[in-house]
Amino acid sequence: MKEDKVFLDTNILVYAYDVSSGNKHDVARNIVADLWNLRTGVLSIQVLQELFVTVTKRIPKPLDVKTTRDIVRDFLLWEVVDNDGELMLAAMDVQMKYHYAFWDSLIIAAAIKSGASGLMTEDLNNGQIIEGVMIKNPFVI
Repeated sequence: MKEDKVFLDTNILVYAYDVSSGNKHDVARNIVADLWNLRTGVLSIQVLQELFVTVTKRIPKPLDVKTTRDIVRDFLLWEVVDNDGELMLAAMDVQMKYHYAFWDSLIIAAAIKSGASGLMTEDLNNGQIIEGVMIKNPFVI
């Protein structure tokens, strides 16, 4: 049986590498490990860009650039959605229809484009289904 693809938002990846994030670190690290093992994780270039900036500059114990580069290189083995003009237009459509901020709409549009059944994030409406993609907040009990 083929597992469903799961798109990860930046915050899940950041928590996986931010050792100061407590329980969220453990939950996110397990999610990433499971998706590696199942080979069902999906990301976008936007997510990888945001991961790089956040873990090298914005967490309490930043990672160095070389380590983060290696992490990003490894994640390029996953399915990665490119941010192209078509995706940008799709994000605008998501924004108009669902009233999310543009950058969140770009994440949603990438998840839709990838054919993922789920989008893991803590930033959007848990349980909402947008064009076949269910938003899941893994930190909600």
